[in-house]
Amino acid sequence: MGSTSTSSDETRDVFNRKRAQRRREVARTLKDVRQSLGGPDTTNAQFQIERLHLFADTRISAAYAVPMLALIIAGISTLWIQPLHVAIWCAITIGMHAYMVFTCSRYERSTSEERARSRWLPHFCLGDLAYGFCWATFFLLPVNQTASEGVLVFQFASMLIVVAMNTMQAATIPRALMASTLPITIAIAIAFLQSATPIHYTLAAMAIGAQGFFLILGNQLIKNANMILEYRAEKDHLIAELETANALSDESRRRAEAANMAKSRFLATMSHELRTPLNAILGFSEVMKDEVLGPMKNDQYKSYAGDIHGSGQHLLNLINEILDLSRIEAGRHELQEEALYLTEVVEECINMMKIRAGDRNLTLHSHFEKNMPQVWADERALRQVVLNLLSNAVKFTPVGGDVRITVGWTSGGGQYVSVKDNGPGIPEEEIPVVMEAFGQGSMAIKSAEQGTGLGLSIVQALVNMHGGKFTLRSKLHEGTEALMTLPASRIMKRATDPSDTLRLRTDAVRKTA
Repeated sequence: MGSTSTSSDETRDVFNRKRAQRRREVARTLKDVRQSLGGPDTTNAQFQIERLHLFADTRISAAYAVPMLALIIAGISTLWIQPLHVAIWCAITIGMHAYMVFTCSRYERSTSEERARSRWLPHFCLGDLAYGFCWATFFLLPVNQTASEGVLVFQFASMLIVVAMNTMQAATIPRALMASTLPITIAIAIAFLQSATPIHYTLAAMAIGAQGFFLILGNQLIKNANMILEYRAEKDHLIAELETANALSDESRRRAEAANMAKSRFLATMSHELRTPLNAILGFSEVMKDEVLGPMKNDQYKSYAGDIHGSGQHLLNLINEILDLSRIEAGRHELQEEALYLTEVVEECINMMKIRAGDRNLTLHSHFEKNMPQVWADERALRQVVLNLLSNAVKFTPVGGDVRITVGWTSGGGQYVSVKDNGPGIPEEEIPVVMEAFGQGSMAIKSAEQGTGLGLSIVQALVNMHGGKFTLRSKLHEGTEALMTLPASRIMKRATDPSDTLRLRTDAVRKTA
């Protein structure tokens, strides 16, 4: 028997190890596929469409700047070069530039499908190569024999300006950058090396060095462009995730609202279905318990009838409390507000609880501050709050204990009701538990009769609807104090003019809302 159990354990361990190995292989495969499809590398193939768009947009933006530069260089070069040669070169260069601008404009107007079908990258590279040769021919034009050394400085400065301009325009496509700048550097180096003087050698070397510098600058620009595109892709991905999360949140909220409506319909239906037979049970059990139709010969049956009646009342109270809490949470509990005296409401509740307190030999002590003005509140809601607090105090106070009820002013100008007992108390860590729906403390369960656990939740909800605050203070083996406060905006000032009274009531409602 033991060997069979050991064998099954070993088989289970082997199966678990194989399953874990398969999970790791699948995770590794998914990681490799994700990296190959859209990993954070900066190769030339990544973001190609975006870089082509940047290339075309830059060329279109410089549509008028390049012809102006070509005309300026052509005009100045006529001091050393034949005007006819310069005019032919300028026309060809501007024409090639116009062709590149036209090609870029056609690319921008094309759809994504056309961009995917056509090979735009070779077109741009070949166009830039021809464009670079056009500029290169300028440095190979024959110079007049009478030209001074100033032409060398002019050619070198023109080379720097043109190479820098082409670097900025073609930086997003490295091949186009090489095609548009390298012919210019080679041409001017050949032109300078045709004269065996130190100044020509120096300028040729500086031209080659400048070409290397601009290639490094172009490489840095392409890295920056890739970084910007990567950040934008991450931002778009994050926005897509947020939109997805928002859609899921909306769907979850819709389902929650539908579930809440279904719960409300269920509670409304079940309240009717349960209250109807409960009323019959309560009525018939009370008739049997009180022996209305005649004495019962068996005392055990009479005891059973009393138990049925008590259980039915407990179930009916539970149904009523669940419905009240559900109505409040759904926002369907409307306050029927009016001017009333809080002290009168509390005094009525004390009179209603005196019989229950007397059955447990409890003493109710009350203290009301004098000349308390009226408050603007719902009398039924306040009565339910005070009755729940008094009922809890009477329920959890041991036989022969005391319950103290106080009504007075708060420091902020509002009114409060305090119900304090000397019962077993509640551990501090359990106070949040008893404030929740169906929550009960451990000491209360051990020392008192079972309750529904909804009373304090209903009290807190009703007090919040009035803009007030409910606080529960307790220490173990020292008792509990339940404190309900109404804000100063609910207090009715003593006003003789009816219009002033109406204004004060409106202000109280507005501040509470």
